[in-house]
Amino acid sequence: MKLTMKKYIYTGLLSSMFVMGTGCSGFLDEEDPSNLTPESFYTIPDHAEAAIASVYDNSRFYGDGAGIFSSNWQLLEAPTGTSTTETAQNSDLNNLYSLTWDGNTGHIKNWWRGLYRLIAQANLVLDKVPGITPMDEAQKTKILGEARFFRAWAYFYAVRLWGDVPLVLTPQTATSEDFFPIRETQENVYAQIIEDLKIAESAGLGWMNSSGRISTAATKGLLAKVYLTMAGYPLNKGSEYYQLAASKAKEIIDNPSEIGLFDTYYEVHDESLGNTKEHLFSIQYNDLVAGNPMGNMFPNFKPVSYRGPSGTGSTVPTRSFFESYEAGDKRTTDQDGYFYTSYYTNGNGEPFDLGAPYIFKHFNITANGSPGVAGTAKDNLNVPMLRYAEVLLIYAEAQNEIGNGPNVEAYNALKSIRDRAELTTAAMGTFDQNSFREAVWRERWYEFCYEGITWFDMVRLRKVFNETTKGFDDFVGHTNLSSDQTLQEKHYLFPLPIPEMQNNPNLTPQNPGYPGPAGS
Repeated sequence: MKLTMKKYIYTGLLSSMFVMGTGCSGFLDEEDPSNLTPESFYTIPDHAEAAIASVYDNSRFYGDGAGIFSSNWQLLEAPTGTSTTETAQNSDLNNLYSLTWDGNTGHIKNWWRGLYRLIAQANLVLDKVPGITPMDEAQKTKILGEARFFRAWAYFYAVRLWGDVPLVLTPQTATSEDFFPIRETQENVYAQIIEDLKIAESAGLGWMNSSGRISTAATKGLLAKVYLTMAGYPLNKGSEYYQLAASKAKEIIDNPSEIGLFDTYYEVHDESLGNTKEHLFSIQYNDLVAGNPMGNMFPNFKPVSYRGPSGTGSTVPTRSFFESYEAGDKRTTDQDGYFYTSYYTNGNGEPFDLGAPYIFKHFNITANGSPGVAGTAKDNLNVPMLRYAEVLLIYAEAQNEIGNGPNVEAYNALKSIRDRAELTTAAMGTFDQNSFREAVWRERWYEFCYEGITWFDMVRLRKVFNETTKGFDDFVGHTNLSSDQTLQEKHYLFPLPIPEMQNNPNLTPQNPGYPGPAGS
């Protein structure tokens, strides 16, 4: 089932573009596929399926390359202070670690292009698919719901990365009236995100979908996350939105069906369990099309996989973060949790010590090998975007804010995360609102490290976990131990990419603290 959608993303585009009649006349009359246009393409249901498959495909910009020994996803990891690099050969990545990025940093440019390419493809689906006739209405509604989800997901990244951003909702050509769009307010961008997700939520999608397609649970989970973000900085919508976040998360918690936490951390990165149970939404990967893109987490030239001595070590955990976990936390146990300190030569040979902790969370044992079992060399592991664990902690955090302290359900949500880590949780009565708040934040840092979540927590909370005190510092003035560099107010947002500002003069002004294009 999981393989079906992943393969379809590739083959669906090809097969639907070459649909032909069964007779000789149909073949001779067929339009040259190389001359397909949006007007000639969106004519049959298969075209709609191929178009939405392209949207899924475009979501994989997240793992695309960003220069030597680097990937786009590192934009969200390097600034957090929880990771460092063993190679330091990519100047753009070094700028992210040292908090000295600007509008010419490659990762920033790639994210802008990737998000707006995804938005453009979703806009095409939303514009063209409604006119396909005949087509089953339920199928059409689902596809439009999926497109709405991805457009919302892309704008949710864009508004958190850059603040006010262009809000493009229709396909564009060089003659479009708003071909050079202005930056829309964050309020309006978030309003569109919520509208899209509400429509997706009611689109008749399955509660879960083991093929990797968007589900109702995924839309509810993302809505809860959006509401939680809006409750915090920079919008500061407060208790009303904490209530919305708690209520939406509770809809999943109260009706889990096949949803739940995996019993073990190994299952979190078992490729055979993708799109099931804990995984509400993941970017889909299959080696036939594109293999898992998290290889820059491999140790630098150590033989942990079938490739032998390889890997770049361009994202590795800092000792200070690894050692800040509570004693006995299962997440730090070698190969049982989210880290590993030893492995097997070439993936399946003799054990050896790595000499430091590395990230095991995205390590595909099936592909890379295990004791006595050679790796398949086909890394079909998805990249998780939203897990049920986050839904639990969204509820715990939000309910605590509206209830002046945790209720039993919020306490149990936190405790379930800690139970899996084999940690003891203090009795509910020992928590007040502030101590429970920080307990939830800490679990977010420990549970979601290296999943592209921590940076956005730092921005919405204006707080950063202090690995030494185990408390939380103000964002501005916090020093990342990974680089000995201090976060500044300008780091709340990333700069707009300079090439985009040069191409579109309506994007000015640049975000505070960053230079714009020369001469601007």
